[in-house]
Amino acid sequence: MNSAVAHEDALRREDGPCDEGVPRGDAPPEPAPPGTRPQRPRRLYVLDGLRLLAALMVVAFHYLGYDDWFRSPWGASTATVFPTAHSVAAYGWLGVELFFLISGFVICLSCWGRTLRQFAVSRFVRLFPAYWFAIAVTSAVMVLRPGGWELHPNTVLANFTMLQEPMGLRDVDGVYWSLWVELRFYLLFGIVAAMGLTYRRVVGFCAAWLLAAAIAPALHLTFVSVLAVPQYAPFFVGGVVIHLIGRFGTRRPVLWLLLGASWLGAQNALVGLVAHSERSVRGDLSWGISLAVVTACYALLLAAALGRLDFANWRVLSLAGGLTYPLYLLHENLGWEVIRHTHGRVDARVLAVTLVAAMLTAAWLVHRFVERPATPRLKSWLA
Repeated sequence: MNSAVAHEDALRREDGPCDEGVPRGDAPPEPAPPGTRPQRPRRLYVLDGLRLLAALMVVAFHYLGYDDWFRSPWGASTATVFPTAHSVAAYGWLGVELFFLISGFVICLSCWGRTLRQFAVSRFVRLFPAYWFAIAVTSAVMVLRPGGWELHPNTVLANFTMLQEPMGLRDVDGVYWSLWVELRFYLLFGIVAAMGLTYRRVVGFCAAWLLAAAIAPALHLTFVSVLAVPQYAPFFVGGVVIHLIGRFGTRRPVLWLLLGASWLGAQNALVGLVAHSERSVRGDLSWGISLAVVTACYALLLAAALGRLDFANWRVLSLAGGLTYPLYLLHENLGWEVIRHTHGRVDARVLAVTLVAAMLTAAWLVHRFVERPATPRLKSWLA
């Protein structure tokens, strides 16, 4: 494990993936706003732990909380199979919102001082190797399974671009929807990166995006709504602002105002998100509980930025960060397929725990034998 961690750190020091939360040591110093002193970025391993927590929340939602009575992989409602765990796992979809918060934080953190080209290359090599592998494996399993799955080759090939949603095509795996949301954040943030990240530019970006997200639904313009991502913009902005608070200190009122605006936007977005998720769990969800979970996510990220979680800033958590993305990509359809063929032979609780352990193992294998070898080669080729 020590050698693996050392290898990962070596790769990251060579201009590693942005979303690993690793600052560039050679980035030029950013002038601080008047009256503040920028804090030197630290390696926040605790963020990797939070990312894995978010992924496990989503896994719990799909295995224990998602409730489709007509084609449930368990052969019955998950509320019946897991009467206690279901009521908690039904809120696991909020792990995606935690992902978006962390994404805003770490992209701003680790891309400070990079050129637009460096930013684009780092995003590409981070996202695509594991994603391409997951598409190939998931498509093969779903097409070759007993009974098969009607999946047109065009749909599979379009998924390799990660642009299948704007093309009007289905995702090979349901979890891929969030990647299109992330891509839009990268596109918008790339505009700021092209100009060069500074405190004032990033603050202006956050304010402008929150405003655009707030008014986009009233404009009834599809292009503006697609670009502004009104449902999820507050979460990305929240992460960016929390990074600025950690970097430049807590004495900037504008940052706290932006953080408050982000949280208010998030709570408003939750109304629609909760209503949408209720269709997935076939029952009522509490907006209040959802808001409490989101608020806790904001608080955890802010605590990490301000050093309040340094007691848990363990180096070994970098391994958790390596597992997160492959676990997220692989777990849904493949996990459901395993459940369909084994749920009648194994106790449901034993099966759920064993399946999560198996998916974590598969995630490690993808990280070790796909991402780690492919990332430096792809980066070198693009360079």
